[in-house]
Amino acid sequence: MQNRVIEIASDGVHLSLSRGFLKLTQEGVEIGRIAINDIGALIIRGYGASLSINIASRLADKNIPVVLCGQNQAPTSIIWPISGHHSQGHIFEAQSNLTKPNRKRLWQELIRAKLNAQADALEADGINADDIKSMARFVKSGDPDNIEAQAARRYWSRMMRPIEPEFSRNSNQDGINGWLNYGYTVLRAATARSILAAGLHPSLSIHHSSRGEALRLASDIMEPFRPYTDLIVKRVAEKNNPSQIELTPELKAAIVRVLTLDLIGPSGASPVQTCLDRLCQSLARVCLKEAQKLELPQGLALPSGSMVL
Repeated sequence: MQNRVIEIASDGVHLSLSRGFLKLTQEGVEIGRIAINDIGALIIRGYGASLSINIASRLADKNIPVVLCGQNQAPTSIIWPISGHHSQGHIFEAQSNLTKPNRKRLWQELIRAKLNAQADALEADGINADDIKSMARFVKSGDPDNIEAQAARRYWSRMMRPIEPEFSRNSNQDGINGWLNYGYTVLRAATARSILAAGLHPSLSIHHSSRGEALRLASDIMEPFRPYTDLIVKRVAEKNNPSQIELTPELKAAIVRVLTLDLIGPSGASPVQTCLDRLCQSLARVCLKEAQKLELPQGLALPSGSMVL
């Protein structure tokens, strides 16, 4: 299985290279290994984890981003490859020259897709979302009316409050919010990998403008895929109590499955990771004036209510 997101969660793990494999050792004992060519992104959460400059360089050669996380599961820094795509400099230049009207139009496409994905995720649980679908049609260039926020209020009240009545999205809180943070970290790492593969620059955003955010483009690109992470987290939370149960390796593995969900797209049904790749490649083509629109997913490939964990 290629392009796997690998997480290091245990304390005191040392990462090293061994004949094309990433080798993990703890207190001098090998605890696992994985082929470098099978890794799509590496997430490190365990305190005291260590790796050499040699392995960081090898991962960079393979266009593999290394994401470092804090206690709230959110990324705090990233080791980002700066080369590896044959047209990278040319694409960087074209990306930086995107006009404001073009960026606003692209943001309109992404937000419309996000709202349709929110409706799709709700309908997968048998929840009516016709109003959110309707709102998507009224998103204007740049979303000046902030329909994204208006839809979010309706969306979250239906998505999570059935299992947590007082739920509100807050990245600094634990419980379901912490589980969502983890899911978004996985999604962000997968998005980063797709950005790299397309030769795009992660800090040259379409919309997000936070000065402290090095992955502003990833924040843009992942928007239409967030609702599918929400849906996976909800399904996991329905079987477990997020306020009482630690996010175990088994639960994390269930959440990571979002990357394998099949979505409908112009090229047929494809996993989320492939859809991210195609979206980033289409953005590069738009930057180079070789295309007009982004290649965006159009919904879950499975019938409503058929997704099980």
